[in-house]
Amino acid sequence: MMSDHSYGKQSLSTKIMARLIRHLQQGIGSLGDLWRTPFTSVMTVLVLGISLTLPATLHLFVKNAKAISEQWDTASEISLFLKLSVNEKSARNLVHRIELYPEVSKVTYISAKQALKEFKVLSGFGQALEYLDKNPLPATILVTPTKRASQSQAVGELLLKLEQEREVDQGKLDLEWLSRLEAIAKLIEDLVVGVAILLCLSVVLIIGNTIRLAILNQKDAIAVMKLVGATDSFIQRPFLYAGVWYGILGGIVAWLCVAILIQYLSGALAELTDLYQSNFTIIGLSFSDAMTLIFFAVLLGLSGSYISVRKHIRAIEPTAD
Repeated sequence: MMSDHSYGKQSLSTKIMARLIRHLQQGIGSLGDLWRTPFTSVMTVLVLGISLTLPATLHLFVKNAKAISEQWDTASEISLFLKLSVNEKSARNLVHRIELYPEVSKVTYISAKQALKEFKVLSGFGQALEYLDKNPLPATILVTPTKRASQSQAVGELLLKLEQEREVDQGKLDLEWLSRLEAIAKLIEDLVVGVAILLCLSVVLIIGNTIRLAILNQKDAIAVMKLVGATDSFIQRPFLYAGVWYGILGGIVAWLCVAILIQYLSGALAELTDLYQSNFTIIGLSFSDAMTLIFFAVLLGLSGSYISVRKHIRAIEPTAD
């Protein structure tokens, strides 16, 4: 004979299984409702997908811009011009001291003789320079900071620190260019956030309006369901699942649109990188990025449908004839 405890367990598991089956039935049924209105469903999904494509593309633009900037190792390179009185041994000692700086990643030493030799080749005045009594060019040290010290403020502080060395005559760094680069990158990131917020709001409104129209089309059926005792949560559930399906399908469309756009731009970028003898390739959406995009689209779809059903289904009440 079955005990009350085992009966309670069986009853609880049965209730959970019944609830899961009911949710599954309503989820599949809501997908069938979308299938029965193909034109409206397809248009809504396409609008959602295209709306989500723009912020996803801008996100990739920022992602690729950061990847490009990381490849420019000499972007914040500091040039140190030594005093003419500094001999070769003192210059080498300075190089060793700079290599010990925690902010420094790489140090390149260019002797005065090497600098004059390169200047003769590049300037075209090689024969005229032969008549000089002494080398007018100083020894130069090129200092590449670490990634953490490559920000405009940090690299500026490093420049001031290096200029305190007694062998250094002056240092040079294009801080203005670095500041502009960081400002442009920050502006693009803010633009991505702003555009994403506006488009996400539009997605919520579009799905909410679509669900509202679906509720109005089934107004009489909803009133009958309430008349026979159906709860609001039971009636709302198919419409909520419809919002989820819109989000899933819209996210997939956005993923495909971004993939097609990246493929198209890769060909144009290949021609440009060949001119600059670079092998940079566009970074597309990874699998985790794509799943995040679809998950975010589902949240937007669920939010839009929830707002709509909470307002409109409660307003529908059965009337006695």
